Amino acid sequence: MNLPAAAMPPMHEPGSEPAWQPLPPRSRALFLLGTMPTFALPAAIAGYWLASLGDGMLLAIGGAAAGLLLGALAGAWLGLKHYRYTFWRLDEEGLAVRRGRMWQRETRVPATRVQHLDIKRGPLQRGRDLATLVVHTAGTRHSAVTLPNLDAADAERLRDHLAVQGEHDDED
Repeated sequence: MNLPAAAMPPMHEPGSEPAWQPLPPRSRALFLLGTMPTFALPAAIAGYWLASLGDGMLLAIGGAAAGLLLGALAGAWLGLKHYRYTFWRLDEEGLAVRRGRMWQRETRVPATRVQHLDIKRGPLQRGRDLATLVVHTAGTRHSAVTLPNLDAADAERLRDHLAVQGEHDDED
């Protein structure tokens, strides 16, 4: 979601609430890759172990394959949910990140609390023109807010805007 530079901030009509921004569709694969192995490997091991309690190596291998498939499906389902229900919003006060559907978690980072900002780009993210924005805040509890797999241009604009906004707040 490449927005023109003039659209940030405020990214909404004056006097109205800014809209929650979804993650770009090309980040979906990275959410899947992040969760599938986490579930697939333990499920394959459990499937092998449970099936090996019976007789025969073929049964144990079948149990491992079934566990691998079920674990991969569970991981894909969870990764897709993480992708679909992660949103961000930038307004005059700072950055907000919303995650989850049934149990929503919304994290608000006021610009006055921003200490410094990082952008991380792994090889898979660079290949898809994505980046992870890390907002380090004042305080010790949850002192960094991470927004993974943003469009790289959006991550840079958010970083630049929050840095400038924090500098203006320091001058006041």
